[in-house]
This record gives sequence, structure tokens and C-alpha cells, in this order.
Amino acid sequence: MKKILNTPIVSEDIASLRVGDVVFLNGHIVTCRDVGHRRLIELGRELPVDLEGLAIFHAGPIVVKDGDGWKMISIGPTTSMRMERFEDEFIERTGVKLIVGKGGMGPRTAEACKKHKALHAVFPGGCAVLAATEVEEIERVEWEDLGMPEALWVCRVKEFGPLIISIDTEGNNLFEENKARYNESKGPIIEEINRQVRFIK
Repeated sequence: MKKILNTPIVSEDIASLRVGDVVFLNGHIVTCRDVGHRRLIELGRELPVDLEGLAIFHAGPIVVKDGDGWKMISIGPTTSMRMERFEDEFIERTGVKLIVGKGGMGPRTAEACKKHKALHAVFPGGCAVLAATEVEEIERVEWEDLGMPEALWVCRVKEFGPLIISIDTEGNNLFEENKARYNESKGPIIEEINRQVRFIK
């Protein structure tokens, strides 16, 4: 059965989720990447969107005008690690509960997720057009002066996902755990390869 999160998300909704779990999102998600984070953290500008209990998406969408509104054409994730230096303070200041992006994030984000009971999740790469079909409506856009990729697009979504939990509310980090397992196992494998090709000069 699909695990579906509904915004606004509260801590109890996500307390039992662990890294590797797959969830889908109903409600609101707001695109927010590099410049949006910098405006809040470095420049001290208040966000024009209340993110308490909501989700953000590290994404630069492709959007077109549709009558008086907007239509989502493509919305693929961008690399979350670019926001690592901002994300802990961003979580603390905004109350955001779900951060979605591509790839993992580091220890600062993991600690903030543990402290403030939030999640980081991965949207599979290469599925930008699929993601766009799960956007029911673009309700509004803020900071449009930043240009299409960096603006804050406030989207209402239905079963948005699949989202793979990569950092849970206990601070467990799927990418770091996998990296550690790989590093533990690669030594004997490299030794075996070297043994088999030692005749090569």
C-alpha cells in the first residue's frame, strides 16, 4: 500500500519513516534552490511563502503561461548537496518538513532533520516529465525576478513521487551509510583484482 504524506506535515506523520522507505506527497510543494536559500540565509530576506509543515523541491522547472495561470512542463530535481551549507538553518527558520532533491545531503542537514524532525527524500532522476504530470496546479509564483529556474513555484500536487527517504527524523543518512558499506567491502575486492592481474606490467 502506498504511503502518502499530506501537507501540512507534522512530526508524528513522519516519525516512523526510515531511510529507504518510499512515500508520495499530496498537498503543496514549493520549488526552492540555490538563490532562494541564499536570499533567506545570507541576505536575510523573509520568504514570501510560509513553509511551516510543507515541502520544498530542489528543482528548476520548465513552466509556460497558460491563460491567466501557468502550466508545468518539466520539473526534475537538481543536486541537493549544493544547498548543504544552508539547509540546517533553512529547516530551523522555516519549519519545512520535507526536502526533495537529487542525490544525498551531508551531516549538517542530517543533524537538522534529527533536531527538527524533518526528512530529505530523493526524486528519481530522469523523471522530470512524470513529475510535471503530478502537479495539479501552479497556484502562484514568488520571486519571479530570479528567473524561471530559481523562482519559488508554489505547486499543488497529487501523489507526487516516488520519493525515497534518504535522511530520516533520526538523522540516518542513506547515502552515507551506503558509502561506508562500499568502502568496507572494496578492499578485499581490489586485492583480488590485483592478484588476478599481477602479471600485467
